[in-house]
Amino acid sequence: MHLAGNRLVRAGVFSVLTMALGVSGCSTTDTFEQPVPVPDVDNTVDFNTVWSLSVGDGHDGEFLYLAPLNAGETVYAASADGELLAVNAETGKVQWERELDNRIFAGVGGDQSQLYLVTREADLIALSREDGHELWRSALPTEALAAPQSNGTLVVAQTTDGRVLAFDSATGEKRWQYDGVVPALSVRAAAAPLVGGDVVLASFSNGKLIALSADAGQPIWQYEVGQPQGRTELERLVDIAGQPLVLDTAVMVSGYQGKLALVDIRSGQEIWSREASTLHAPMVGDGRIYLSSANGDVIAYRGSDRREIWRQDALSWRQLTQPAVYENYIVVGDYEGYMNVLSSEDGSLVGQKRYSSDGLRVPFQRLENGNLMVFGNGGKLSALTLKERN
Repeated sequence: MHLAGNRLVRAGVFSVLTMALGVSGCSTTDTFEQPVPVPDVDNTVDFNTVWSLSVGDGHDGEFLYLAPLNAGETVYAASADGELLAVNAETGKVQWERELDNRIFAGVGGDQSQLYLVTREADLIALSREDGHELWRSALPTEALAAPQSNGTLVVAQTTDGRVLAFDSATGEKRWQYDGVVPALSVRAAAAPLVGGDVVLASFSNGKLIALSADAGQPIWQYEVGQPQGRTELERLVDIAGQPLVLDTAVMVSGYQGKLALVDIRSGQEIWSREASTLHAPMVGDGRIYLSSANGDVIAYRGSDRREIWRQDALSWRQLTQPAVYENYIVVGDYEGYMNVLSSEDGSLVGQKRYSSDGLRVPFQRLENGNLMVFGNGGKLSALTLKERN
């Protein structure tokens, strides 16, 4: 069993468990498996930069997932050192900027009127989307890595020790709390909860996806994505580290050393499943399902029967991001900051660009105008297009 050493934490503990794992000198690029060298690619596509800017110091050397919030015409982005920007998605022009007094650990979440972040001191803060001024803050019991999520009435935060807490989005008053069970050892990543009008879907490091009632936080159903097996804590890791994907009346979920599955969102009944191991959510497009496996393989499955169509193994152990679908391509980032472009038809590598020497961790996002938004670990935020070479 192999896993990036810097991504393991004990429940409720922030520091890396290098001593417990018998590993010393771990950094954000240390792995138990040696990543393959950057593959040589005969580029048949070009990257064009539409706009680019800097958001503070990005993750500022910490292992965080501060993904920007794509809110249509505006993108909201935050850095670990407390810079918060509102950016015009079309032009990249900064609409407003605010320097926060706290370091940021999780975000950006949002609804129609507010933004939500979690500070290093484990405070959930609500800010105005108009100018970023603080509206309220509420204390969480411990740190959170997943961006808070809101349905406009309720804002939900999930902490690293398995607690799910709901607050009134207008006042910050705590509504309810659900205490999940987490293993002693887990991956240093967390899936953001999904917050609907009636149901909250929360993913846990014990491999369970649980539906909670939005009004009271009572369990409605649970689904086991992964079942711990083996003698050691490492062998028994079954984290769900990627936010499930809602598809009409079903939800697609995947986990580490577990399954890729489609589950009925009302009952929790399994529609189908197949074995998989990933630290990211799947992505769908053109009737296919794309997955960045934990070992660095990028896999395409046929949506109708989940049969494997192709597998690209030239990026093994390069700590890939969630795949993004762009036109006829699949784009994944890696720990050294390379953007890798694969043909969606056969998985062949057709393009490559070094975006940031600080690495890439958060998923790429498609903007409303079709451009691809990229946020590097060092704070570089850009909108790009891909175009086939003539």
